[in-house]
Amino acid sequence: MSHLIETMAYVNETPWHGLGNQLTARQPIEVWAKQAGMDWQIRETPVCFSTGHAGGPGATASFPENKVLFRSDTNEPLSVVSQRFKVVQPNEILEFYRDLTEVSGFELETAGVLKGGRKIWALARTGQSSTLKGDDVSNAYVLLATACDGTLATTAQFTSIRVVCNNTLAVALGASNGAVKVRHSTSFDAQSVKRQLGISVSTWSSFMYQMKGLSERKVKTHEAMIYLSRVFADERKADSGGASDRTMAKVMALFDGHGRGAELASSKGTAFGLLNAVTEFVDHERRARSADHRLDSAWFGQGLSVKEKALEQALIMIV
Repeated sequence: MSHLIETMAYVNETPWHGLGNQLTARQPIEVWAKQAGMDWQIRETPVCFSTGHAGGPGATASFPENKVLFRSDTNEPLSVVSQRFKVVQPNEILEFYRDLTEVSGFELETAGVLKGGRKIWALARTGQSSTLKGDDVSNAYVLLATACDGTLATTAQFTSIRVVCNNTLAVALGASNGAVKVRHSTSFDAQSVKRQLGISVSTWSSFMYQMKGLSERKVKTHEAMIYLSRVFADERKADSGGASDRTMAKVMALFDGHGRGAELASSKGTAFGLLNAVTEFVDHERRARSADHRLDSAWFGQGLSVKEKALEQALIMIV
């Protein structure tokens, strides 16, 4: 089976994707770097090529507009990018959290390397938590991730994780969508990102106020079906084999009592339960080549897009 995760570390319970090396709590950044496989650097060299044909003799020439990025520990190539590309090192991802963990009460929970080093992330719990009716607890996190293969800007994102099911949901607030993105054409400034992200109690409180509204909004079956048809509209357009209908049927089953936490007072027959049926499907149920492929999709790829649309459509119900 093909795997995307090269190395990963975590504290507390085994993550929902079941991967990684377990650490004891409150480990220093240096320990995280080693155990998460992030104790190396991204190096760069000019693009060179041979003018020979079919292995024959030829001169070596360079292509100055581009450069090759490679790992310092294995010399494995990562990508070919333009000279304007600004690299964000693995240690910069972890160092982002140093003052947050040492001074502000944050706790690193997972960190790791995807796709052989082309994508790197760390996730920290902020210490903020909220409870909806039925003892339904969600905790606040900040996710920081980057990629050196052109697939992801360096992104800092507020994330909510629901304890009963480990569903992950990006916190979307206003025009920023709860995220700060730094393109690789500009330098990454950790302190500037923190200021823009607005790491504060008010951000989390505003999000949970929305979730409370969803937990009080009752949803009828026909409303749920309209909601799902909108969330999966793009897949329905591209689908000719009935896969989208099976997806919607699976999500409806999760909503109708088969999902984790679906019987809690906050979720049963509510817009909050419907939203969590979608997030549970994306995070835990959707077919994938492996658990780490599913993680990559749920956090950074198509799965993330589906969850963002699910939240957008859910919030329309309480406007």
